[in-house]
Amino acid sequence: MFKPHVTVACVVQAQGKFLVVEETIHGKVTWNQPAGHLEADETLVSAAKRELYEETGIHAEPQSFLGLHQWQAPDGTPFLRFAFVIDLPEILDTAPQDDDIDQCRWVSAEDIIGSSQLRSPLVAESIRCYQKSPRYPLEILHNFNLPE
Repeated sequence: MFKPHVTVACVVQAQGKFLVVEETIHGKVTWNQPAGHLEADETLVSAAKRELYEETGIHAEPQSFLGLHQWQAPDGTPFLRFAFVIDLPEILDTAPQDDDIDQCRWVSAEDIIGSSQLRSPLVAESIRCYQKSPRYPLEILHNFNLPE
């Protein structure tokens, strides 16, 4: 039976820099946006806020929906990744709550797009979309029978 992994990600920008989380997976340092899996009884927006806090210690509201990416990992795992935009007025200090996160970094779009240590190609693709794609109002995401 086909069961894609549903994930959320936050493209967080402040003063021209983007927030990435750094974690070590199978002995390799990787970068990702603050991101993770949708949990039961959770809206996409609430999942994005939760993942942002858990991985960075930052409390912030997604301001718009960037888009949906469908991807199949090299091991065959299918993903549906819902990306949100958070534009902050200034770079904030970070304090990851999740032990899997080694540290957070504020880096340029070019550093991300040119990096060989991305968790998946969706990390760079989200930055490219941020740079050129329209933003969509959060109201396009309809929640039925889910608490806000």
